[in-house]
Amino acid sequence: MGIALVILAAFLWGVSGGIAAVLIERGWDPLVVSFYRGVVGFLCFAAWWLARFAVIPFPDRRAILWSAFAGLGVAGNFIFYFLSISQANVAVAVTLMYTAPVYVYLVSLTTGAVRLTPGFVAAIGSVLLGVALLTQLVGGENLSELSFAGVAAGIAAGVSYAVFLFGFRNAALHTSSVEVLAVAFLVFLLVMAPLVDPGKVVAASLSDDVHLFLLLGLFGAGLSFVFYVLGLRRATPVAVALVAAVEPVTASLFGLTVLDQSLAPLQWLGMVVIIATVTALAIRLR
Repeated sequence: MGIALVILAAFLWGVSGGIAAVLIERGWDPLVVSFYRGVVGFLCFAAWWLARFAVIPFPDRRAILWSAFAGLGVAGNFIFYFLSISQANVAVAVTLMYTAPVYVYLVSLTTGAVRLTPGFVAAIGSVLLGVALLTQLVGGENLSELSFAGVAAGIAAGVSYAVFLFGFRNAALHTSSVEVLAVAFLVFLLVMAPLVDPGKVVAASLSDDVHLFLLLGLFGAGLSFVFYVLGLRRATPVAVALVAAVEPVTASLFGLTVLDQSLAPLQWLGMVVIIATVTALAIRLR
C-alpha cells in the first residue's frame, strides 16, 4: 500500500506538469501558475492540519526553521520547473528536475555523511552524459534552438527540490509531516506574494481556465503530497526509486500525447540514462 500511494503521488505530479504546460501555452505567466499550485496546496494542508489536530499546535523553533527552509525549496522548485517548461518542454524540464538526488549526494559528501566511491563518480558521469543527450549538447542537429534558460531553470528546479528534501527530512524529526508541509507552503506564499502580479492572479480566478488551476493545485500539491506522506510511512527504498521514475515518464507522455511535443531518439536515451541513474542514487541514499 505504501508503494502504491507513492506511485500515485508521482503520477499526479507528472499530470500536474502537463496541466501547467497547457496553461502556459494558453498564455498564463509561469509565476501565476506556480502561485496557484502552491496556494491550493496550502489550503489542503491547512485543512488536513485542522482536521487532524482540531486545534493548531505551535511547532518548536527548530521545526519552524527547517520547515521554512523546505518552503524556500518548494518556491524555487515550482518557479524554476514551470519556467523550464515555458522555455523548453515538459520532458526536458521534469527530467532535469530529477537530477536532485545528485545534489543530495554531493551535500552528503561534503558533510561527511557518505564517502566518495567509484560508483558515485560513475553516477555523476552518467547523469552528465544523460543531460548532454537530453539537451542535445551531444548528437543534436539543432543546437541553435537549444534554450539555455530552459536548461538552467530545469537544473535550478532540481537544486530547489534537493533543498526541499533536506528541509523536510530535518523538520519531520521535530514535528509531524502535516505541520511541516503547512508551514513550508505558507513560506512559499510569502515568497511568491511580491513576485506575482495580483491582477493576473485575479484574472486567472475569473477565467475559463480556473478549473485547470484548481486541478493543478490539487494534483500538484494537495492530494499528491498527502498520498506521498501517507505512503512514506510504509514505503521501502523501492518507493523512492519509483517516484524518480514515474513522474518524468508521466509528464513526458502527457507532453507527447496531449501537447504534441516531441523528443529525438538520443533525447529519449538521455532521459532513460538520467532516470536510471537517479533511481539507483535514491535507493542508495535511502
